[in-house]
Amino acid sequence: MTPNDPGGPVNRALLVGVSEYDLTKPPHGVPGDLPAVKHNLNRLREVLARGQVFDERDIIVARSPSQDDFNRALQTAAAEADGLLLLYFAGHGAVPSAPDELFLQMRNASVIAGGKAVFPGAETFTTVLTVLATSRARRIVVILDCCYAGNAAWIWETFRDKRRVLLLMSVQANHDIDAGDPRTPTPFTGELVRLLDRDGPVWFRALADELRERMAAGGHVTLRGERWEPQSRTEPGEDVLLAARGVPDAGNAGEDSRDPRRRPATSELATGPGPSSGPGPSSASPSEHEPEREPEPEPEPEHGPEHGPEREPEPEHGPEHGPEREPGHEREPGHGHETPRRPLFSRVRAALLALPHAAAGAVAAPGRWLRPVFRRRHRPGGRLRRAAPYVIGPVLLLAVVLGLRASGVLPPDGRGATCAPPLELRVLTDPDLEATVRAAADAYLTSEENTTGDGCRRSGITVYSAGAADTVAALRRQTGAWQEPPDDDTNPQRDIGPQPDVWIPASRADVDRVAAGQDTDAVAALEPADEPFAYSPIVLAVPQNLAADDYDARVGPPLNRMIDDLRARHPDAQVRRPDPEFTDTGLFATIGLYGITADTGTGTGSDAADLGRAERRVDRTGPPSPTAGHLLCALPADDAVDDRTAALVPEFLLKSGVGCESERRVPRLAQYPGDVPGLEPLFVRVRWEDADRDEAARDEAAEDFRAWLAGERGGAVFAREGFRPVTDGRALPDDESVADGVLRAPAPLVESAGRDAAEAALTGYQGANGPGRVLYLLDSSGSMADLWEGPGGGPGLLKQSLGGLGGRDEYGVWAVSGLGEKPYETLLPFGQHGRKDARRAVDERARVRDAEADPHAALLAALEEMERLGTDRPRLIVYVTDDEDANRLAGTRLTDVLDRARSVKAPVTMVSLVGGGCDAGRPDARVSAVSGGRCLDADDDLGAALHGEVARTGTGED
Repeated sequence: MTPNDPGGPVNRALLVGVSEYDLTKPPHGVPGDLPAVKHNLNRLREVLARGQVFDERDIIVARSPSQDDFNRALQTAAAEADGLLLLYFAGHGAVPSAPDELFLQMRNASVIAGGKAVFPGAETFTTVLTVLATSRARRIVVILDCCYAGNAAWIWETFRDKRRVLLLMSVQANHDIDAGDPRTPTPFTGELVRLLDRDGPVWFRALADELRERMAAGGHVTLRGERWEPQSRTEPGEDVLLAARGVPDAGNAGEDSRDPRRRPATSELATGPGPSSGPGPSSASPSEHEPEREPEPEPEPEHGPEHGPEREPEPEHGPEHGPEREPGHEREPGHGHETPRRPLFSRVRAALLALPHAAAGAVAAPGRWLRPVFRRRHRPGGRLRRAAPYVIGPVLLLAVVLGLRASGVLPPDGRGATCAPPLELRVLTDPDLEATVRAAADAYLTSEENTTGDGCRRSGITVYSAGAADTVAALRRQTGAWQEPPDDDTNPQRDIGPQPDVWIPASRADVDRVAAGQDTDAVAALEPADEPFAYSPIVLAVPQNLAADDYDARVGPPLNRMIDDLRARHPDAQVRRPDPEFTDTGLFATIGLYGITADTGTGTGSDAADLGRAERRVDRTGPPSPTAGHLLCALPADDAVDDRTAALVPEFLLKSGVGCESERRVPRLAQYPGDVPGLEPLFVRVRWEDADRDEAARDEAAEDFRAWLAGERGGAVFAREGFRPVTDGRALPDDESVADGVLRAPAPLVESAGRDAAEAALTGYQGANGPGRVLYLLDSSGSMADLWEGPGGGPGLLKQSLGGLGGRDEYGVWAVSGLGEKPYETLLPFGQHGRKDARRAVDERARVRDAEADPHAALLAALEEMERLGTDRPRLIVYVTDDEDANRLAGTRLTDVLDRARSVKAPVTMVSLVGGGCDAGRPDARVSAVSGGRCLDADDDLGAALHGEVARTGTGED
């Protein structure tokens, strides 16, 4: 892959530097101004302009913006870029506490210690990533030079749309850093610009590695006195070219290749695995006719140290702190969305710049007839010079034609007609379908059906995806806001993407959900096709060594029975499912998990306790994988997990695979649950009010694409990806193309998802995973003395698990000791608590008492308390004990607790600090099993396991 050409994708670099702050004095001020950041912006802008990936006009500089100014600049850059989008931030960074959200502090930032809004005037990194993800850019690069920059890593890791985001952080998590000499760039950016400011290709991954080496070699340390280590995050195999100064592929027709206005004249963005990927810019070197250039020395400040930091002239065009940019961006108004376009002269210019490459191609193609000519002429005193015009002239003429044709100025057949820019269709789809729909769109764009008699394209297609639940909600209630966002809180253009012309949901159920709840004043109308054009069942993809042996166990049983049978065969087996709010795959799997009838929307899950019990069948720690592809890609990261984990995914992924194919992956067999609907992509035309300027042409383009998808050629694309046809009993073709582990014609295949079933599953999931209630029972009897101290002791395990709870959860802590009327003492009253306050309460109040414990009385009291609080939220009781007093949980006493647990339906997680506490028949195991909870003992990793149990009930993220 190669960089963008001037007539191709639009690149943007937004450079944000906050060198001056409005409030720097205690008690609410930031630590101080950062004069070195001014030099960061100046040097980085110069270097990027020389690097040929960005034009000068592609680079936007925002000097000390307010939070509002920053957000406007960020949204503008995201909207305009469809090639490479780069965001650089230098300024103060802050976190409320070590594992928390990273805040980027803008000019109007302040610090309110202890308040809910800890850093007014600062933007969260989560918000920044969310806005960037709305861009159509093929690759997004984020570079952070601030204190605590490394805290952005975990935000990136849990971000749903991180596939195309490459993140570079100046320092590791939880470290603050020195800005350095105010007369020069900051230490990190100083090294960054030196590495960018050189001849040859500079790829992101190599740059990150070199930065770490340079910072280590320079002996840089953080303010905590530890080694200063820049960090980076990318998805496997992802890379991008950031600079290409002096690369021959820049295609400068007679111009200086170092001219900062030039960029490589090719048609694709420079992405991929980098220098090891083969020929192209990644392996190019400067021309042998051009001497290597030494890096330019850092300019000395004219004012000298006695005059203080350098003062920069204010921009003439706008506010003091607003973003700077070069003029020259021309736009064509579009259908409800403005798209940056290059004028015709730019495409002609691109074609001329492509002449060296076209000439090379023209020479290479007819090389058999050119080589003899050069062989005859190439001798001392020969006639090569006289023959050159006759050979090179036609070649150059051919190159001109090829260049103009490649740029779209001339049609492919050379008839001389000019191809106008084709009408662009915007196609929104489910995230699990995006790769396949994009493959189909790519095939359609070059098909005969999309080509005029003059060889021009009839239409272009932009494919993008958004969370399924968010899309349904926006089409129901926010169509007006999609056209005219009223504020930053309600902005589908940012959260979903541009207004779609076509929507391809994974099921008609989504369309029915929109229709049933759409506003009466909605400005978007949906026109679904009569039938879906492909089908893929959702399967339980089980590692081969764990899968069911016989056909009847593999096809037809309910999902919950399949899971129970799997765990009966292999007690350590796990099951995972993608996010039900993000894709229909996860939502439809949840229909089976909750026992919801596909058409009526009713089922066995009647309250939060039932749903919580169902959710416990699906193992997870932390947020669920956003898509089925992410899920399958994440499992091989841990061989032990991959070997024992079944995944609920669409069947087609077992053939087409996911974006991490280089990873080792456990072979899997597909089991077909009898109560989980499949995916049925449906073509839906979306019509918007007041968007009738090119309505007839847009209708024709949409209908042509629909007919092609539903026809033989569209079906062939989906078949190659592993989808089934909607005809012939949905059987796969009887040939070798059927993926390993997949059944050609399992029967019966499940009926379509119903609107009510999908609604019930989503509502149930959101309730089961909303704010929860957790009641801790901590055994504080005398026998616990030897199991009290340290992270593995009773209080230590309890405090570790608090990370699974968030600010909206309610919880309390009882110390269990003493016999009689009240067998416990309240350490932390039930309610919402700050995590620090809760840990402090445990540290200060939890003490071992010279007394025995009564688990029977304590558990009955806890179950009664949970019943009193109600079933409107997920609930959990956690009992941490050494089982020394388990004799009081036997006979009729144990029966009392088991009966009460069955009626209250609040899961009880028993945590035994000794081995064997969860053996079959033991009281801990029986209480957990009857209540729908989990039993943990010293044979488990108690810290991680208890944290996971609490996180399933609460809303914490660390």
